Amino acid sequence: MSNSDSDSSSHNDPDYKKFRQITRDSNLHWSLGLLHEMLGSAKTGSSISNWKVLIMDKLTVKIMSYSCKMVDIIQEGVSLVEDINKRRQPLPSMDAVYFIQPTKENVLLFLSDMSGKSPLYRRAFVFFSSPISRELVTHIKKDTRVITRLGALREMNLEYLAIDSQGFVTDNERALEELFGDGENSRKGDACLDVMATRIATVFASLREFPFVRYRAAKMLDAMTVTTFYDLVPTKLAAAVWNCLMKYRQTIENFPQTETCDLLILDRSVDQIAPIIHEWTYDAICHDLLNMEGNKYVQEVPSKTGGPPEKKEVLLEEHDPIWLELRDVHIADASERLHEKMTNFVSKNKVAQIQQGSRFGSELSTRDLQKMVDALPQYSEQIEKLSLHVEIAGKVNKIIREFGLIELGQLEQNLVFGAVGMKDVIKFLATKEDITSANKLRLLMILASMYPEKFEGDKGMNLMKLAKLPPDDMTAVNNMRLLGGSSISKKNSVGAFALKFDIYKKKRAARKDLNGEEQKWKLSRFYPMMEELVEKLSKRELSKDDYPCVNDPSPTFHSTTLPTVCEAPAAHSMRSRPKSTWARQRYSDDGYSSDSVLRYASGELKKMGQRIFVFIVGGATRSELRVCHKLTTKLNREVILGSSSIDDPPQFIKVFTFPSSSSYPAQINLAVFCFAETKVADCT
Repeated sequence: MSNSDSDSSSHNDPDYKKFRQITRDSNLHWSLGLLHEMLGSAKTGSSISNWKVLIMDKLTVKIMSYSCKMVDIIQEGVSLVEDINKRRQPLPSMDAVYFIQPTKENVLLFLSDMSGKSPLYRRAFVFFSSPISRELVTHIKKDTRVITRLGALREMNLEYLAIDSQGFVTDNERALEELFGDGENSRKGDACLDVMATRIATVFASLREFPFVRYRAAKMLDAMTVTTFYDLVPTKLAAAVWNCLMKYRQTIENFPQTETCDLLILDRSVDQIAPIIHEWTYDAICHDLLNMEGNKYVQEVPSKTGGPPEKKEVLLEEHDPIWLELRDVHIADASERLHEKMTNFVSKNKVAQIQQGSRFGSELSTRDLQKMVDALPQYSEQIEKLSLHVEIAGKVNKIIREFGLIELGQLEQNLVFGAVGMKDVIKFLATKEDITSANKLRLLMILASMYPEKFEGDKGMNLMKLAKLPPDDMTAVNNMRLLGGSSISKKNSVGAFALKFDIYKKKRAARKDLNGEEQKWKLSRFYPMMEELVEKLSKRELSKDDYPCVNDPSPTFHSTTLPTVCEAPAAHSMRSRPKSTWARQRYSDDGYSSDSVLRYASGELKKMGQRIFVFIVGGATRSELRVCHKLTTKLNREVILGSSSIDDPPQFIKVFTFPSSSSYPAQINLAVFCFAETKVADCT
């Protein structure tokens, strides 16, 4: 892990790699390096010494599974993967690789494994996922027997899950509840932010990037303002991330000393609608409607024995070129493309032609059979992938028809763009009996974010009764109001993240149509607020009052009168990288895109500017991930989305039903808030 600045920083690297590729290489880097180190130090020639045991904890297992497959681990000489928290069989003739979090519990378990006269393993190579405290290092050094059995003791700085080529999560799935739920328990919130900050910082350590850190400011930021704990979530997280980065500058060899990229820290309050509204692109709508577990889709395939269909788990990920092409397009467009692909495939593939009898009679010649055999492996793979996506699109379109989602989707988007108002929603709820309770709740949550005063007191309960929803669902609606601020605060002020509308207007708009962008498909107008913010950030038009910069030695942070310096170098500082795989031609004869991921091998390079990182506390959405893919091409800068979790609407609503305080959380005086290099809890 000793890459130099020139090898990996975002604006000077001639061999630039995409985010997930670097994450994967980081994992393979330590395993390959470790393997060579162990082989070089091996004294015996027995074959068993070539195999290693890999020991991980609950989090590092997730990190590894998102970065590589089991076959990759086996190829690096690992014959057994173990859980550090479980009792394990002694293997004194084998070396062990520990990839664990630097917690006291893990360190004690490691010492228990390797201390005494009969250790579990011959030697231990220990890699921590994030920085370890001096106290724990001292504790390890005290055991002289363990020290003699140590092959390595290093910090990997790899404590995030790479969910996409341009996305990662910190695995804080309860962040919404811990930060926005129990307002009086700020200690729990501070602990959550400390963990989150450490994991965010390891992203920059892995990539050797040093960012300008900007964040969504608390409303009405001045010395006399008393604000809430969760108003300060982005501010406190920015401070904690900055502290980690400052330590990295001092401790990591060749870590950049000047800024190389941008980081914008937001929370879910900047866009309450994106997690709830129906998103109509292929990736988002599949995860919304098909009850997928992560990226796993359960496909029904014909039984080999002639019985009922069998279930097969498939992963909808970037290794599938059809998924890669369709994930960010409208479901109607995806359906059309799949139809054309299947038609083209059948008309030009020899095996398909023979099977369907389009060119030959009922009797097949020897030559025809030979052609079928020669084309069969490629045919099977292609038809399998095409059939998978045809099945998925068919299921999605069936659900759309059965549940009347097109009419509902039009109402949602008209509401968000101000074409309809409260009366239209009331009429819809009163007349549409076939809309599911879950979809009614989502509609009311959108309404609550735009018309919060309409849900105060009995008004909210009356709307719930009209929609025939149980009283328990009111929790999610109330949390929607609290996430954006009380109706009183919206009447008196417009914060940096509040919806900017006139409360006296009958119809309000939470979005404005993007200039110059024509939408081919209906229900394509909606876009996350993140898109607008990232574009402004890239153009250096983002308000420094609403989105301050930690790297700015201004009076706001350090009580000095130094001039503002939070200006990055020109966004077009150049580096080389493979051409983006989502910007390609649509079709080819084989049913794949004509410029599919196979084109990576061609070595086509494209100059890119500095990276932009956006981190959203409280869960990100598929639509926000789509925006990263889109803006990377548009801005010529790789945009990477991070979040505490990635949530589809059903998951978000489930998480969002945490009990909330009727009053606002503990209040903090901003005059005493600072960016001292301390723990988050010490800043309040």
